[in-house]
Amino acid sequence: MGKIIAIANQKGGVGKTTTSINLAASLGVLEKKVLLIDADPQANATSGIGMDVESVEIGTYQLLEHSHAPKDAIVKTDTPNLDIIPAHIDLVAIEIELVDKDQREYMLKKALVEIKDDYDYIIIDCAPSLGLLTLNALTAADAVIIPIQCEYFALEGLGKLLNTIKSVQKIHNKELDIEGLLLTMYDSRLRLSNQVVEEVQKHFNDMVFQTIIQRNVRLSEAPSYGESIINYDAASKGATNYLSLAKEIINKNA
Repeated sequence: MGKIIAIANQKGGVGKTTTSINLAASLGVLEKKVLLIDADPQANATSGIGMDVESVEIGTYQLLEHSHAPKDAIVKTDTPNLDIIPAHIDLVAIEIELVDKDQREYMLKKALVEIKDDYDYIIIDCAPSLGLLTLNALTAADAVIIPIQCEYFALEGLGKLLNTIKSVQKIHNKELDIEGLLLTMYDSRLRLSNQVVEEVQKHFNDMVFQTIIQRNVRLSEAPSYGESIINYDAASKGATNYLSLAKEIINKNA
């Protein structure tokens, strides 16, 4: 049985897509079979893994519409053991189109039933909002990872997200777990970074991953080359951090 993990936070710029791409690639390198689903209309995970967004004909939009079989939307990537279901800008329209549909929150869950067992992990890169797309991802997921950047407004909006997760657990998906809170963009030289780490660890204890993702130039550069950090610079601090996170998740689910 594959485990579906949504990477969610309604705040933009917290490292959601970076985490989705590089966690998926790291799990692949560690010999797990992984599917990355781009559920963000900005399609950054699609371009960040080296696909031309404009050329996407079957992707997350068709998956949610149930107009194609999920297998038709899967594309192999250059990273070992990693496939992707890409996104296109037309994904913007899906929220409006799903509004009148019965069981609109379950569209992704239903679509993934037939491919769930083909993978060890399915990673969903969520949109930076709490709309229908993210709701579909949380309803389909077994667990959610919440990236939190080590900056001043880090905890702002976190309460709202946790409340959304609670209501999804209550109404749509009783099985949904919080896999963990992931501290990102950490700079050990900044007092503020260290304060945020302390505060998050104090409030959330065991819910926080031991791995902390540090600020890393190579990590920021990799998407512009359409590569995961593993392909771009396997010796970088960013690659080491994400491999460590992948191992932590594998051990947790062993």
